[in-house]
Amino acid sequence: MRIEAGRYVVRLAANSDDVQGALRLRHRVFGAEMGVASSGREAGIETDRFDSHCEHLILEDREAPDGPEVVGTYRILSGATAESGPGFYSAGEFDLAPFEASANLCLELGRTCVDRAHRGGSATSLLWAGLGQLVFARKIRFLFGCASFPGTEPSAIADTLSYLHCRHLAPEDLRARAIGEHAVSMNMIPCAEVDQTEAIRAMPSLIKGYLRLGGFTGEGAYVDRAFGVIDVFLVVDVDRVSESQRAFYRNRIDEALARVTS
Repeated sequence: MRIEAGRYVVRLAANSDDVQGALRLRHRVFGAEMGVASSGREAGIETDRFDSHCEHLILEDREAPDGPEVVGTYRILSGATAESGPGFYSAGEFDLAPFEASANLCLELGRTCVDRAHRGGSATSLLWAGLGQLVFARKIRFLFGCASFPGTEPSAIADTLSYLHCRHLAPEDLRARAIGEHAVSMNMIPCAEVDQTEAIRAMPSLIKGYLRLGGFTGEGAYVDRAFGVIDVFLVVDVDRVSESQRAFYRNRIDEALARVTS
């Protein structure tokens, strides 16, 4: 797949240079900007054992001062690859039993980020457009993965975690559950007492995007102290996305394409 829009190109990484560009971007965002611990930071990259098994969807800025530069990325792991090799990243934090029978219909998304200079505009919508092409070309039904909050103290984001539990908990047949000693409940505040304004304010834009698309959260969160974040599980069942939600994203993508090509 390939989308060309003004200064941007969205495509799958085609070689090691493309992948290194994505890893360098991840280091800038997760390491230098967010201050989370990560492997490879001494070399100016952010990487782990899953990267060599994954595809990397990249957003490339063709007008960067020093030549084309990766300014956005999604790491993508197919169910077939996960089953034959590393497993899913999410399985280290959540029980993925609801998806065992349909792994070939799944894509796990992770390490999603956009360079600071390209946020708030068309970049994220273009990445969504590229992802959408992959989903429909490959007949994917389930998109899932971990989304992170900086920090390791759940009480600091109690309103947001409780809001997700009260308003967006997945149906039982899609409900992955946090596992292990680092699992914590998201049901921290009675639903009637949640400060919805504060909950949404503290929510990363990536999570808001999944929820607008009809996504759900798993049950419980996982405190990843090694990485310095709190993870929640997000899943989108493509078959349950309403026509109005599809139209919302088509409009956003069309607007993004219009902005960068005008």
